[in-house]
Amino acid sequence: MLMKVGKGDVVRLHYIGKVKETGEIFDTTYEEVAKEAGIYSEKGIYGPVPIAIGAGHVLKGLDEQLEGLEVGKKYVIEVSPEKAFGRRDPKLIKTFTLGQFRRQGIMPFPGLEVEIETESGKKLKGRVLSVSSGRVRVDFNHPLAGKTIVYEVEIVEKIEDPIEKVKALIELRLPMVDLSKVKIEVGEKDVKIDFSDVEIDKNTLILGEIILESDLKFIGYEQVEFKPTIDDLLKPPEVKVEEEIEKEAKEQKSGEEAAEESKEEAEEKTEEVKESVEKTEEEETTEVKEEKEEAKEEAKE
Repeated sequence: MLMKVGKGDVVRLHYIGKVKETGEIFDTTYEEVAKEAGIYSEKGIYGPVPIAIGAGHVLKGLDEQLEGLEVGKKYVIEVSPEKAFGRRDPKLIKTFTLGQFRRQGIMPFPGLEVEIETESGKKLKGRVLSVSSGRVRVDFNHPLAGKTIVYEVEIVEKIEDPIEKVKALIELRLPMVDLSKVKIEVGEKDVKIDFSDVEIDKNTLILGEIILESDLKFIGYEQVEFKPTIDDLLKPPEVKVEEEIEKEAKEQKSGEEAAEESKEEAEEKTEEVKESVEKTEEEETTEVKEEKEEAKEEAKE
């Protein structure tokens, strides 16, 4: 029986992304295809990518057309510029002086990719279109803006197990994490994820937890808990040290209190034993006296 997928399902997806007009491959999950197309990266992660359908993990136009597809079948999906990388905007083509580049040690030429920081501090990536008469024209549109995109896709797997769904989303958002060191607890509407044993940059984990929470709520979980929490990760080191010292002091105090209680209990038991011995000795003395009195009476008779 063929299995269809819908919004909110977590799946593993293989794809090849091409520009319709030229057939140029710009992205793929297949390692061999990437090598053949000249876009292979040693830092890239290849293989079926985990996504939640409808969560915006892929281009909007592709995401919308994944709903209703069958697992194991291959499809060709066409995405218009509006739902891919947008239409080209002439306002995003800017002109700079050659001197502005030279002062930063850059010798611009057509095709050079550059990053410009605006007055507001925002960084924009662009591509040099031309260099002429001391002027440099830079296009800040996405390189694929205005292009119709074609995807060859195959949904390799629909993930059903709740724990595996959570693992898949962690793999998507934090691919560098060793999943064997992550502790996951899943309830009907809640999930707990413990990253305590994972070695990872603090800022990367903060961002990962923020977007993971959004992903997990999208697929139906109402309560998401992380350890360490974002608040814990945001605390300055000195605060954490103070808390550790306070925690150790409390534990030491608890230990001392427990020892004191044990001492008091031992003293009480010793007192009870002492009283019991004294009582026994008293009873024995009384019995001896009575026996002596009886012996005297018998002697008189």
